[in-house]
Amino acid sequence: MISSDNRRIAKNTLALYVRMGVSMIVSLFTSRVVLQTLGVEDFGIYNVVGGVVVLFSFLNAAMSSATQRFLNFELGRRDFAQVGRVFSMSMSVHFAIAGAVLLLAETLGLWFLNAQLNIPAERMAAANWVYQFSVASTLLGIMLVPYNATIIAYERMTFYAWASIATTFLRLGIVYLLVIGNADKLVLYAALTFAVGVLMQIVHVAYCRRAFPRTAIYRPFRDKKLFRELVSFSGWWLFGGVANMANSQGINMVVNIFCGVAVNAAMGIANQVYAAVYQFVMNFQTAFSPQITKLYSAENEGAFLKLVFRASKFSFFLMVFLATPILINADFILEIWLGNVPEHTAGFVRWIIVSSVIDALASSLCISASATGKIRNYQMIVSSLILTNVPVSILLLWCGYSPVSVIVVRTAVNFTVSVWRIFYLRRMIPYFSPGKYLRCVFGRAVLVSLSCLCISLPLVFAMNDGWAKLAISGAATGICVPVITFFIGFNKEERTFFKQFFINKFSKDK
Repeated sequence: MISSDNRRIAKNTLALYVRMGVSMIVSLFTSRVVLQTLGVEDFGIYNVVGGVVVLFSFLNAAMSSATQRFLNFELGRRDFAQVGRVFSMSMSVHFAIAGAVLLLAETLGLWFLNAQLNIPAERMAAANWVYQFSVASTLLGIMLVPYNATIIAYERMTFYAWASIATTFLRLGIVYLLVIGNADKLVLYAALTFAVGVLMQIVHVAYCRRAFPRTAIYRPFRDKKLFRELVSFSGWWLFGGVANMANSQGINMVVNIFCGVAVNAAMGIANQVYAAVYQFVMNFQTAFSPQITKLYSAENEGAFLKLVFRASKFSFFLMVFLATPILINADFILEIWLGNVPEHTAGFVRWIIVSSVIDALASSLCISASATGKIRNYQMIVSSLILTNVPVSILLLWCGYSPVSVIVVRTAVNFTVSVWRIFYLRRMIPYFSPGKYLRCVFGRAVLVSLSCLCISLPLVFAMNDGWAKLAISGAATGICVPVITFFIGFNKEERTFFKQFFINKFSKDK
Protein backbone atom coordinates (compact mmCIF):
# COMPACT_ATOMS: atom_id res chain seq x y z
CA MET A 1 0.00 0.00 0.00
CA ILE A 2 1.51 3.36 -1.00
CA SER A 3 2.47 5.91 1.64
CA SER A 4 -0.36 8.32 0.75
CA ASP A 5 -2.85 5.58 1.58
CA ASN A 6 -1.11 5.00 4.93
CA ARG A 7 -1.28 8.71 5.71
CA ARG A 8 -4.94 8.85 4.74
CA ILE A 9 -5.81 5.88 6.95
CA ALA A 10 -3.85 7.41 9.85
CA LYS A 11 -5.53 10.82 9.40
CA ASN A 12 -8.99 9.27 9.13
CA THR A 13 -8.37 7.05 12.15
CA LEU A 14 -7.28 10.05 14.23
CA ALA A 15 -10.42 12.01 13.26
CA LEU A 16 -12.62 9.05 14.16
CA TYR A 17 -10.84 8.57 17.49
CA VAL A 18 -11.52 12.19 18.42
CA ARG A 19 -15.16 11.53 17.57
CA MET A 20 -15.16 8.35 19.61
CA GLY A 21 -13.47 9.91 22.64
CA VAL A 22 -16.03 12.71 22.90
CA SER A 23 -18.94 10.36 22.20
CA MET A 24 -17.76 7.82 24.77
CA ILE A 25 -17.36 10.36 27.59
CA VAL A 26 -20.77 11.91 26.93
CA SER A 27 -22.45 8.52 26.46
CA LEU A 28 -21.16 7.21 29.79
CA PHE A 29 -22.65 10.25 31.54
CA THR A 30 -25.95 10.27 29.64
CA SER A 31 -26.49 6.53 30.12
CA ARG A 32 -26.30 6.93 33.89
CA VAL A 33 -28.68 9.92 33.91
CA VAL A 34 -31.16 8.28 31.52
CA LEU A 35 -31.24 5.09 33.61
CA GLN A 36 -31.76 7.05 36.82
CA THR A 37 -34.39 9.36 35.26
CA LEU A 38 -36.40 6.68 33.50
CA GLY A 39 -35.91 3.95 36.10
CA VAL A 40 -35.02 0.32 35.42
CA GLU A 41 -38.52 -0.60 34.19
CA ASP A 42 -38.94 2.24 31.66
CA PHE A 43 -35.31 1.87 30.52
CA GLY A 44 -35.98 -1.80 29.80
CA ILE A 45 -39.22 -0.92 27.97
CA TYR A 46 -37.36 1.57 25.75
CA ASN A 47 -34.74 -1.04 24.80
CA VAL A 48 -37.19 -3.82 24.03
CA VAL A 49 -39.74 -1.63 22.16
CA GLY A 50 -37.02 -0.04 20.05
CA GLY A 51 -35.75 -3.53 19.30
CA VAL A 52 -39.07 -4.49 17.72
CA VAL A 53 -38.64 -1.75 15.11
CA VAL A 54 -35.00 -2.63 14.47
CA LEU A 55 -36.11 -6.17 13.63
CA PHE A 56 -37.94 -4.81 10.58
CA SER A 57 -34.92 -2.90 9.28
CA PHE A 58 -32.78 -5.97 8.57
CA LEU A 59 -33.10 -5.39 4.80
CA ASN A 60 -31.68 -1.92 5.29
CA ALA A 61 -28.52 -3.37 6.88
CA ALA A 62 -28.07 -5.61 3.85
CA MET A 63 -28.48 -2.70 1.42
CA SER A 64 -26.05 -0.61 3.47
CA SER A 65 -23.34 -3.24 2.95
CA ALA A 66 -24.17 -3.45 -0.76
CA THR A 67 -24.08 0.33 -1.24
CA GLN A 68 -20.75 0.64 0.57
CA ARG A 69 -19.17 -2.19 -1.40
CA PHE A 70 -20.26 -0.97 -4.86
CA LEU A 71 -19.27 2.65 -4.17
CA ASN A 72 -15.81 1.58 -2.95
CA PHE A 73 -15.38 -0.84 -5.86
CA GLU A 74 -16.17 1.78 -8.53
CA LEU A 75 -13.99 4.38 -6.80
CA GLY A 76 -11.14 1.84 -6.87
CA ARG A 77 -11.63 1.64 -10.62
CA ARG A 78 -11.98 5.46 -10.73
CA ASP A 79 -15.28 5.25 -12.63
CA PHE A 80 -16.94 8.35 -11.16
CA ALA A 81 -19.92 8.29 -13.49
CA GLN A 82 -20.77 4.79 -12.28
CA VAL A 83 -20.33 5.93 -8.67
CA GLY A 84 -23.15 8.44 -9.19
CA ARG A 85 -25.36 5.78 -10.75
CA VAL A 86 -24.75 3.44 -7.81
CA PHE A 87 -25.78 6.22 -5.40
CA SER A 88 -29.01 7.01 -7.27
CA MET A 89 -29.97 3.36 -7.65
CA SER A 90 -29.33 2.71 -3.95
CA MET A 91 -31.54 5.69 -3.06
CA SER A 92 -34.38 4.21 -5.12
CA VAL A 93 -33.97 0.87 -3.37
CA HIS A 94 -33.91 2.55 0.05
CA PHE A 95 -37.17 4.34 -0.72
CA ALA A 96 -38.70 0.90 -1.31
CA ILE A 97 -37.14 -0.47 1.89
CA ALA A 98 -38.55 2.41 3.93
CA GLY A 99 -42.03 1.67 2.55
CA ALA A 100 -41.72 -2.04 3.39
CA VAL A 101 -40.48 -1.33 6.93
CA LEU A 102 -43.34 1.11 7.53
CA LEU A 103 -45.90 -1.47 6.38
CA LEU A 104 -44.44 -4.26 8.54
CA ALA A 105 -44.00 -2.01 11.57
CA GLU A 106 -47.58 -0.72 11.52
CA THR A 107 -49.11 -4.18 11.12
CA LEU A 108 -47.07 -7.12 12.42
CA GLY A 109 -44.96 -4.95 14.71
CA LEU A 110 -47.92 -3.31 16.42
CA TRP A 111 -49.51 -6.71 17.00
CA PHE A 112 -46.30 -8.10 18.50
CA LEU A 113 -45.88 -5.06 20.75
CA ASN A 114 -49.38 -5.17 22.17
CA ALA A 115 -50.00 -8.94 22.24
CA GLN A 116 -46.66 -10.65 22.88
CA LEU A 117 -44.22 -8.45 24.78
CA ASN A 118 -44.05 -8.59 28.56
CA ILE A 119 -44.83 -4.92 29.38
CA PRO A 120 -46.80 -3.71 32.44
CA ALA A 121 -50.38 -2.73 31.48
CA GLU A 122 -50.09 0.79 32.92
CA ARG A 123 -47.12 1.51 30.59
CA MET A 124 -48.63 0.20 27.34
CA ALA A 125 -49.77 3.66 26.18
CA ALA A 126 -46.29 5.10 26.68
CA ALA A 127 -44.77 2.03 25.00
CA ASN A 128 -46.91 2.65 21.91
CA TRP A 129 -45.74 6.28 21.71
CA VAL A 130 -42.14 5.11 21.99
CA TYR A 131 -42.82 2.58 19.27
CA GLN A 132 -44.12 5.19 16.81
CA PHE A 133 -41.17 7.52 17.41
CA SER A 134 -38.85 4.54 16.98
CA VAL A 135 -40.50 3.71 13.65
CA ALA A 136 -40.01 7.29 12.45
CA SER A 137 -36.37 7.31 13.60
CA THR A 138 -35.73 4.01 11.80
CA LEU A 139 -37.18 5.38 8.54
CA LEU A 140 -34.87 8.39 8.79
CA GLY A 141 -31.91 6.06 9.35
CA ILE A 142 -32.82 4.05 6.26
CA MET A 143 -32.80 7.10 4.02
CA LEU A 144 -29.48 8.28 5.49
CA VAL A 145 -27.57 5.11 4.49
CA PRO A 146 -26.57 6.13 0.91
CA TYR A 147 -25.29 9.49 2.18
CA ASN A 148 -23.22 7.91 4.97
CA ALA A 149 -21.89 5.31 2.54
CA THR A 150 -20.79 8.06 0.15
CA ILE A 151 -18.98 9.99 2.90
CA ILE A 152 -17.11 6.85 3.99
CA ALA A 153 -16.34 5.76 0.41
CA TYR A 154 -14.72 9.14 -0.31
CA GLU A 155 -12.95 8.83 3.06
CA ARG A 156 -14.21 12.19 4.34
CA MET A 157 -13.90 11.03 7.92
CA THR A 158 -13.40 14.54 9.31
CA PHE A 159 -16.97 15.51 8.50
CA TYR A 160 -18.20 12.10 9.62
CA ALA A 161 -16.44 12.63 12.96
CA TRP A 162 -17.72 16.17 13.51
CA ALA A 163 -21.27 15.18 12.61
CA SER A 164 -21.14 12.37 15.15
CA ILE A 165 -19.74 14.72 17.81
CA ALA A 166 -22.58 17.15 17.11
CA THR A 167 -25.08 14.30 17.49
CA THR A 168 -23.47 13.36 20.80
CA PHE A 169 -23.85 16.87 22.23
CA LEU A 170 -27.43 17.05 21.00
CA ARG A 171 -28.07 13.86 22.95
CA LEU A 172 -26.53 15.56 25.97
CA GLY A 173 -29.14 18.27 25.47
CA ILE A 174 -31.80 15.55 25.38
CA VAL A 175 -30.70 14.41 28.84
CA TYR A 176 -30.99 17.97 30.20
CA LEU A 177 -34.49 18.39 28.75
CA LEU A 178 -35.41 14.94 30.04
CA VAL A 179 -34.45 15.91 33.60
CA ILE A 180 -36.32 19.25 33.60
CA GLY A 181 -39.31 18.15 31.49
CA ASN A 182 -42.74 17.60 33.03
CA ALA A 183 -44.08 15.21 30.39
CA ASP A 184 -43.92 11.41 30.57
CA LYS A 185 -40.14 10.85 30.67
CA LEU A 186 -40.20 7.75 28.48
CA VAL A 187 -42.26 9.39 25.71
CA LEU A 188 -40.25 12.62 25.93
CA TYR A 189 -36.97 10.69 25.53
CA ALA A 190 -38.22 8.94 22.38
CA ALA A 191 -39.57 12.20 20.90
CA LEU A 192 -36.35 14.14 21.48
CA THR A 193 -34.25 11.30 20.03
CA PHE A 194 -36.38 11.45 16.88
CA ALA A 195 -35.93 15.24 16.65
CA VAL A 196 -32.13 14.83 16.73
CA GLY A 197 -32.43 12.30 13.89
CA VAL A 198 -34.37 14.79 11.74
CA LEU A 199 -31.77 17.51 12.25
CA MET A 200 -28.82 15.25 11.41
CA GLN A 201 -30.57 13.96 8.31
CA ILE A 202 -30.78 17.54 7.02
CA VAL A 203 -27.08 18.15 7.80
CA HIS A 204 -25.89 15.01 6.01
CA VAL A 205 -27.96 15.61 2.89
CA ALA A 206 -26.82 19.24 2.64
CA TYR A 207 -23.13 18.28 3.02
CA CYS A 208 -23.23 15.48 0.46
CA ARG A 209 -25.02 17.62 -2.12
CA ARG A 210 -22.33 20.29 -1.76
CA ALA A 211 -19.24 18.05 -1.46
CA PHE A 212 -20.16 15.41 -4.07
CA PRO A 213 -22.37 17.13 -6.68
CA ARG A 214 -21.58 14.49 -9.32
CA THR A 215 -22.38 11.62 -6.97
CA ALA A 216 -24.80 12.47 -4.15
CA ILE A 217 -27.59 14.02 -6.21
CA TYR A 218 -30.54 11.66 -6.64
CA ARG A 219 -31.31 11.19 -10.34
CA PRO A 220 -33.93 8.45 -10.93
CA PHE A 221 -33.09 6.17 -13.86
CA ARG A 222 -33.60 2.61 -15.04
CA ASP A 223 -30.72 0.15 -15.22
CA LYS A 224 -31.82 -3.44 -14.82
CA LYS A 225 -28.27 -4.81 -14.72
CA LEU A 226 -27.14 -2.51 -11.88
CA PHE A 227 -30.43 -3.05 -10.05
CA ARG A 228 -30.01 -6.84 -10.22
CA GLU A 229 -26.40 -6.62 -9.02
CA LEU A 230 -27.31 -4.40 -6.05
CA VAL A 231 -30.37 -6.43 -5.08
CA SER A 232 -28.62 -9.77 -5.58
CA PHE A 233 -25.66 -8.73 -3.45
CA SER A 234 -27.88 -7.23 -0.75
CA GLY A 235 -30.18 -10.25 -0.94
CA TRP A 236 -27.38 -12.54 0.19
CA TRP A 237 -26.26 -10.02 2.81
CA LEU A 238 -29.87 -10.19 3.98
CA PHE A 239 -29.06 -13.56 5.56
CA GLY A 240 -26.38 -11.81 7.57
CA GLY A 241 -28.83 -9.06 8.50
CA VAL A 242 -31.39 -11.56 9.75
CA ALA A 243 -28.72 -13.44 11.70
CA ASN A 244 -27.38 -10.24 13.29
CA MET A 245 -30.88 -9.13 14.26
CA ALA A 246 -31.50 -12.53 15.81
CA ASN A 247 -28.13 -12.24 17.52
CA SER A 248 -29.08 -8.94 19.15
CA GLN A 249 -32.71 -7.84 19.05
CA GLY A 250 -34.14 -11.34 18.62
CA ILE A 251 -32.32 -12.49 21.73
CA ASN A 252 -33.53 -9.32 23.45
CA MET A 253 -37.14 -10.40 22.74
CA VAL A 254 -36.45 -13.93 23.99
CA VAL A 255 -34.97 -12.58 27.23
CA ASN A 256 -38.00 -10.32 27.66
CA ILE A 257 -40.47 -13.19 27.27
CA PHE A 258 -38.60 -15.45 29.72
CA CYS A 259 -37.17 -12.91 32.19
CA GLY A 260 -39.00 -9.54 31.93
CA VAL A 261 -37.99 -5.92 31.37
CA ALA A 262 -35.54 -5.71 34.31
CA VAL A 263 -33.21 -8.18 32.59
CA ASN A 264 -33.71 -6.25 29.33
CA ALA A 265 -32.37 -3.21 31.18
CA ALA A 266 -29.27 -5.18 32.18
CA MET A 267 -28.75 -6.35 28.60
CA GLY A 268 -29.30 -2.80 27.33
CA ILE A 269 -26.53 -1.51 29.62
CA ALA A 270 -24.19 -4.31 28.47
CA ASN A 271 -24.88 -3.39 24.85
CA GLN A 272 -24.03 0.24 25.62
CA VAL A 273 -20.69 -0.84 27.13
CA TYR A 274 -20.05 -3.00 24.07
CA ALA A 275 -20.90 -0.12 21.72
CA ALA A 276 -18.64 2.30 23.63
CA VAL A 277 -15.64 -0.06 23.64
CA TYR A 278 -16.11 -1.45 20.15
CA GLN A 279 -16.24 2.09 18.77
CA PHE A 280 -12.44 2.15 19.08
CA VAL A 281 -12.18 -0.81 16.73
CA MET A 282 -15.04 0.34 14.49
CA ASN A 283 -13.26 3.67 13.92
CA PHE A 284 -10.16 1.82 12.76
CA GLN A 285 -12.25 -0.50 10.59
CA THR A 286 -14.15 2.41 9.05
CA ALA A 287 -10.82 4.00 8.11
CA PHE A 288 -9.34 0.91 6.40
CA SER A 289 -12.52 -0.66 4.96
CA PRO A 290 -12.65 1.49 1.78
CA GLN A 291 -8.98 0.77 1.08
CA ILE A 292 -9.46 -3.01 1.28
CA THR A 293 -12.19 -2.96 -1.36
CA LYS A 294 -10.33 -0.46 -3.55
CA LEU A 295 -7.13 -2.54 -3.46
CA TYR A 296 -9.09 -5.67 -4.38
CA SER A 297 -10.82 -3.94 -7.31
CA ALA A 298 -7.44 -2.59 -8.48
CA GLU A 299 -6.07 -6.20 -8.33
CA ASN A 300 -3.19 -5.15 -6.07
CA GLU A 301 -2.81 -8.56 -4.43
CA GLY A 302 0.22 -7.92 -2.24
CA ALA A 303 -1.05 -4.65 -0.75
CA PHE A 304 -4.52 -6.16 -0.31
CA LEU A 305 -3.29 -9.14 1.73
CA LYS A 306 -0.92 -7.02 3.81
CA LEU A 307 -3.73 -4.62 4.74
CA VAL A 308 -6.17 -7.47 5.54
CA PHE A 309 -3.68 -9.19 7.84
CA ARG A 310 -2.61 -5.99 9.59
CA ALA A 311 -6.16 -4.72 9.99
CA SER A 312 -7.21 -8.00 11.59
CA LYS A 313 -4.26 -8.01 14.01
CA PHE A 314 -4.42 -4.35 14.96
CA SER A 315 -8.17 -4.52 15.55
CA PHE A 316 -7.72 -7.50 17.84
CA PHE A 317 -4.81 -6.02 19.81
CA LEU A 318 -6.66 -2.75 20.28
CA MET A 319 -9.69 -4.61 21.58
CA VAL A 320 -7.58 -6.67 24.00
CA PHE A 321 -6.01 -3.46 25.33
CA LEU A 322 -9.46 -1.99 26.01
CA ALA A 323 -11.17 -5.17 27.19
CA THR A 324 -8.68 -6.36 29.82
CA PRO A 325 -9.33 -3.75 32.55
CA ILE A 326 -13.09 -3.94 31.94
CA LEU A 327 -13.11 -7.72 32.35
CA ILE A 328 -11.14 -7.44 35.60
CA ASN A 329 -13.18 -4.57 37.09
CA ALA A 330 -16.64 -4.98 35.56
CA ASP A 331 -18.55 -5.01 38.87
CA PHE A 332 -16.76 -1.96 40.29
CA ILE A 333 -16.97 0.04 37.04
CA LEU A 334 -20.70 -0.58 36.80
CA GLU A 335 -21.20 0.39 40.44
CA ILE A 336 -19.43 3.74 40.16
CA TRP A 337 -21.00 4.42 36.75
CA LEU A 338 -24.63 3.52 37.43
CA GLY A 339 -25.02 3.39 41.17
CA ASN A 340 -28.04 1.07 41.01
CA VAL A 341 -26.86 -1.84 38.86
CA PRO A 342 -29.55 -4.24 37.53
CA GLU A 343 -29.00 -7.93 38.27
CA HIS A 344 -26.91 -9.92 35.74
CA THR A 345 -25.40 -6.74 34.22
CA ALA A 346 -21.78 -7.62 35.08
CA GLY A 347 -22.13 -11.11 33.60
CA PHE A 348 -23.63 -9.70 30.41
CA VAL A 349 -20.84 -7.12 30.14
CA ARG A 350 -18.00 -9.60 30.58
CA TRP A 351 -19.25 -12.09 28.01
CA ILE A 352 -20.30 -9.51 25.46
CA ILE A 353 -16.80 -7.98 25.67
CA VAL A 354 -15.22 -11.41 25.05
CA SER A 355 -17.52 -11.84 22.06
CA SER A 356 -16.48 -8.43 20.71
CA VAL A 357 -12.78 -9.37 20.94
CA ILE A 358 -13.51 -12.32 18.64
CA ASP A 359 -15.51 -10.07 16.29
CA ALA A 360 -12.56 -7.67 16.07
CA LEU A 361 -10.25 -10.42 14.81
CA ALA A 362 -12.70 -11.42 12.06
CA SER A 363 -13.61 -7.93 10.87
CA SER A 364 -11.18 -7.64 7.96
CA LEU A 365 -12.15 -11.13 6.74
CA CYS A 366 -15.79 -10.02 6.47
CA ILE A 367 -14.78 -6.93 4.49
CA SER A 368 -12.56 -9.06 2.21
CA ALA A 369 -15.42 -11.45 1.47
CA SER A 370 -17.69 -8.50 0.68
CA ALA A 371 -15.08 -7.01 -1.67
CA THR A 372 -15.28 -10.04 -3.97
CA GLY A 373 -19.02 -9.58 -4.59
CA LYS A 374 -19.46 -13.39 -4.67
CA ILE A 375 -21.05 -13.93 -1.29
CA ARG A 376 -23.97 -16.33 -1.82
CA ASN A 377 -22.50 -19.48 -0.29
CA TYR A 378 -20.47 -17.51 2.25
CA GLN A 379 -23.53 -15.73 3.65
CA MET A 380 -25.72 -18.83 3.64
CA ILE A 381 -23.27 -20.75 5.82
CA VAL A 382 -22.30 -17.87 8.14
CA SER A 383 -25.90 -16.82 8.69
CA SER A 384 -27.07 -20.38 9.33
CA LEU A 385 -24.39 -20.80 12.00
CA ILE A 386 -25.19 -17.48 13.68
CA LEU A 387 -28.94 -18.19 13.69
CA THR A 388 -28.35 -21.18 15.96
CA ASN A 389 -28.06 -18.61 18.76
CA VAL A 390 -31.84 -18.22 18.97
CA PRO A 391 -33.04 -21.83 19.41
CA VAL A 392 -30.14 -22.69 21.73
CA SER A 393 -30.85 -19.60 23.86
CA ILE A 394 -34.55 -20.44 24.04
CA LEU A 395 -33.70 -24.01 25.11
CA LEU A 396 -31.29 -22.83 27.83
CA LEU A 397 -33.73 -20.29 29.28
CA TRP A 398 -36.57 -22.81 29.13
CA CYS A 399 -34.38 -25.24 31.09
CA GLY A 400 -33.83 -22.60 33.76
CA TYR A 401 -30.28 -21.48 33.01
CA SER A 402 -29.12 -17.96 33.85
CA PRO A 403 -29.96 -15.18 31.34
CA VAL A 404 -26.19 -14.68 30.93
CA SER A 405 -26.07 -18.05 29.13
CA VAL A 406 -27.47 -16.43 25.97
CA ILE A 407 -24.31 -14.30 25.65
CA VAL A 408 -22.11 -17.34 26.37
CA VAL A 409 -23.78 -19.08 23.43
CA ARG A 410 -23.25 -16.02 21.24
CA THR A 411 -19.53 -16.01 22.11
CA ALA A 412 -19.11 -19.70 21.29
CA VAL A 413 -20.89 -19.32 17.96
CA ASN A 414 -18.83 -16.23 17.05
CA PHE A 415 -15.61 -18.16 17.65
CA THR A 416 -16.79 -21.07 15.49
CA VAL A 417 -17.80 -18.75 12.64
CA SER A 418 -14.50 -16.85 12.82
CA VAL A 419 -12.44 -20.02 12.44
CA TRP A 420 -14.62 -21.19 9.56
CA ARG A 421 -14.17 -17.85 7.73
CA ILE A 422 -10.39 -18.30 7.67
CA PHE A 423 -10.61 -21.49 5.63
CA TYR A 424 -13.55 -20.58 3.43
CA LEU A 425 -12.03 -17.30 2.27
CA ARG A 426 -9.53 -19.30 0.16
CA ARG A 427 -12.44 -20.33 -2.11
CA MET A 428 -13.41 -16.69 -2.63
CA ILE A 429 -9.88 -15.26 -2.99
CA PRO A 430 -7.47 -17.84 -4.52
CA TYR A 431 -4.31 -16.03 -3.38
CA PHE A 432 -5.47 -15.89 0.26
CA SER A 433 -3.54 -18.40 2.41
CA PRO A 434 -5.36 -19.79 5.49
CA GLY A 435 -2.09 -21.27 6.78
CA LYS A 436 -0.31 -17.94 6.58
CA TYR A 437 -3.24 -16.19 8.26
CA LEU A 438 -3.28 -18.74 11.10
CA ARG A 439 0.46 -18.37 11.57
CA CYS A 440 0.81 -14.60 11.18
CA VAL A 441 -2.49 -13.39 12.66
CA PHE A 442 -4.44 -16.02 14.61
CA GLY A 443 -1.38 -17.59 16.23
CA ARG A 444 0.01 -14.23 17.36
CA ALA A 445 -3.44 -13.25 18.66
CA VAL A 446 -3.60 -16.41 20.79
CA LEU A 447 -0.09 -15.84 22.20
CA VAL A 448 -0.88 -12.22 23.10
CA SER A 449 -4.17 -13.27 24.73
CA LEU A 450 -2.52 -15.99 26.84
CA SER A 451 0.21 -13.60 27.94
CA CYS A 452 -2.36 -10.97 28.98
CA LEU A 453 -4.34 -13.67 30.80
CA CYS A 454 -1.27 -14.67 32.85
CA ILE A 455 -0.87 -11.04 33.92
CA SER A 456 -4.55 -10.37 34.70
CA LEU A 457 -5.46 -13.54 36.64
CA PRO A 458 -3.29 -12.73 39.70
CA LEU A 459 -5.00 -9.32 39.90
CA VAL A 460 -8.44 -10.93 39.77
CA PHE A 461 -7.78 -13.27 42.70
CA ALA A 462 -5.34 -11.20 44.79
CA MET A 463 -7.30 -7.94 45.14
CA ASN A 464 -10.80 -6.91 46.11
CA ASP A 465 -12.84 -4.66 43.85
CA GLY A 466 -12.05 -0.99 44.37
CA TRP A 467 -10.11 2.00 43.13
CA ALA A 468 -6.74 0.37 43.90
CA LYS A 469 -7.54 -2.68 41.79
CA LEU A 470 -8.85 -0.47 38.96
CA ALA A 471 -5.74 1.73 39.03
CA ILE A 472 -3.26 -1.16 39.21
CA SER A 473 -4.99 -3.21 36.50
CA GLY A 474 -5.24 -0.14 34.28
CA ALA A 475 -1.55 0.64 34.72
CA ALA A 476 -0.55 -2.99 34.16
CA THR A 477 -2.65 -3.13 31.00
CA GLY A 478 -1.29 0.19 29.74
CA ILE A 479 2.29 -1.04 30.09
CA CYS A 480 2.19 -4.80 29.54
CA VAL A 481 -0.27 -5.14 26.64
CA PRO A 482 1.61 -2.74 24.31
CA VAL A 483 4.94 -4.39 25.20
CA ILE A 484 3.56 -7.91 24.65
CA THR A 485 1.92 -6.81 21.42
CA PHE A 486 5.14 -5.21 20.15
CA PHE A 487 7.37 -8.24 20.79
CA ILE A 488 4.90 -11.09 20.22
CA GLY A 489 2.04 -9.64 18.15
CA PHE A 490 4.03 -7.69 15.54
CA ASN A 491 6.32 -9.20 12.93
CA LYS A 492 9.80 -7.84 12.18
CA GLU A 493 8.61 -5.43 9.48
CA GLU A 494 5.91 -3.99 11.74
CA ARG A 495 8.33 -3.57 14.67
CA THR A 496 10.78 -1.76 12.40
CA PHE A 497 8.00 0.52 11.14
CA PHE A 498 6.87 1.50 14.65
CA LYS A 499 10.45 2.00 15.87
CA GLN A 500 11.19 4.28 12.93
CA PHE A 501 7.93 6.14 13.47
CA PHE A 502 8.76 6.95 17.10
CA ILE A 503 12.38 7.78 16.29
CA ASN A 504 11.23 10.28 13.67
CA LYS A 505 8.60 11.66 16.02
CA PHE A 506 11.15 12.12 18.82
CA SER A 507 13.65 13.75 16.46
CA LYS A 508 11.05 16.28 15.25
CA ASP A 509 10.03 17.11 18.82
CA LYS A 510 13.66 17.86 19.69
